[in-house]
Amino acid sequence: MKTFVVILLFFTLALPASALSLEAPTVPESAQEQMPEDTQSFSDGIQEVLKKALMTIRPDLKEACTVSLSVVASVMLVSILQTFPGSVRTTLNLAGTAVISSVLLLNTNSMIRLGSETVRQLSDYGKLLYPVMTAAVAAQGGVSSSAALYTGTAVFDAVLGSLILKILVPAVYLFLALGAAHSAVGEDMLKKMRDLIKSAVSWCLKTLLIVFTTYMSITGVVSGTTDAAALKATRVTISSVVPVVGGILSDASEAVLISAGVMKNAAGIYGILAVLALFLEPFLRIGTHYLILKATAAICSIFGGQGTTGMIEDFSTAMGMLLGMTGAMCLLVLISTVCFMKGVG
Repeated sequence: MKTFVVILLFFTLALPASALSLEAPTVPESAQEQMPEDTQSFSDGIQEVLKKALMTIRPDLKEACTVSLSVVASVMLVSILQTFPGSVRTTLNLAGTAVISSVLLLNTNSMIRLGSETVRQLSDYGKLLYPVMTAAVAAQGGVSSSAALYTGTAVFDAVLGSLILKILVPAVYLFLALGAAHSAVGEDMLKKMRDLIKSAVSWCLKTLLIVFTTYMSITGVVSGTTDAAALKATRVTISSVVPVVGGILSDASEAVLISAGVMKNAAGIYGILAVLALFLEPFLRIGTHYLILKATAAICSIFGGQGTTGMIEDFSTAMGMLLGMTGAMCLLVLISTVCFMKGVG
């Protein structure tokens, strides 16, 4: 009887089988130039992506400096003309606020569109990457882990993407409008509403990321421990129940799981590099404009009025909020990918 079982198992194992193929989705065309040539080395890949991203910010640096010089010249002119008394001074203040805000808004609007498109691309790429990583974790034996992680990442990805694109980005425009209005008329209520919007945007991003990381931590510990125990029990059962070749089958199953883990890590590394390729260039471009605006506000505070300087600070703050939105979306995808790569246990 044992001989028959051995022969049957031999012919069963000798049947041809197709290997599991797991590959991360290709990056969108807009980020293909930023991808490193070698996606196998994680450290070299990050260095190459960062180097390519830094090479692309030169035009934005020139554009930001041009806008900065225009704003400084406008603020200086308004400061000189505000020496006129009475209603003329008020009119010049309103006109100066309108001109400076128009100059800043053209540049800021392009950065807001860039940030919105980056968030959309990161969310869309994550939706393609998560199923691949889920299948990889499941192939490694993490059935519970893969289901729990995929549910969490899919839900939080959709919530954060919709929150940013439909609520927070319009809130940035409202923030800028209130800042310009406060600069023009000096009403304290407008300032309070502006500060409230800033606090609300920051609170939404921080709260969602805290809840997300907490969920992923708890889910990873609970489901990972369950899958690890189930895998150990399965290997012990195979080794003890199947006669003669039980130990061989147990070792073979472990080798298959290790191979699945290698493919999962390869897909995860490629996915992380792809996310960074999508994220770093827009982030650095927006960051360049943010820093230049900060410097512009500092220069204008020397000779400009408090309202005008405050409005320039508001535009730099809007850039900062935009950096926070794109960074939050990137962080969500990266954390999700790392949790999938951690796998079972």
